[in-house]
Amino acid sequence: MTGTFPHTALAPLIVAVGGTLRANSSGAAALQICLAYAAARGARTCLFTGEDLRMPLYEPQSRVLTEPCERMIGALRQADGIILASPGYHGSISGTLKNALDYTEELKDDEAAYFDGRAVGCIATAAGWQASAATLSALRAIVHALRGWPTPLGVTLNSSDQLFTPAGECLSPAIAATLAAMTQQVLDFACYRRTYVPPDLARQRLEA
Repeated sequence: MTGTFPHTALAPLIVAVGGTLRANSSGAAALQICLAYAAARGARTCLFTGEDLRMPLYEPQSRVLTEPCERMIGALRQADGIILASPGYHGSISGTLKNALDYTEELKDDEAAYFDGRAVGCIATAAGWQASAATLSALRAIVHALRGWPTPLGVTLNSSDQLFTPAGECLSPAIAATLAAMTQQVLDFACYRRTYVPPDLARQRLEA
């Protein structure tokens, strides 16, 4: 299982959400690197970052969603794999990302509710290793609550160092390799999920 797919409409969709309201944040750059890796292996990709995250506070009682919210929910509904990135704010994820994830309540009645059955890669950026580790732990806990499968490898980035160029290129081969390894785990799980046949269905096919 390589996680490499042909470029077709049926190729798995990997959706990335996060970073900050700044389009050139470290989290956004990391997500773009992950999606470039996935796209090079034949996956379809979709990114929500920067101004895409400027959403009203989620209100469960309100049935009116803004166009950016509808686009994000529609993409997550179709996603075969998900990658999330958050800056570390006071020991946890940002309110901006938390609000975006609150909108996944719109997926609660889906056959695959929330992130059910999807691998989710998690990236945390902060000005220090302690803050980034705490943020990664919080993000993985939220993914569990959303019924997703956090990849075994999560990524912490110390943004007190210069990690990316203004154009978004990674300055550290080690970090680029780690982001690629995590993305590969998302792709591998998506590949398995698409090719897996439940035993009862396999039996029916053999008997047909």
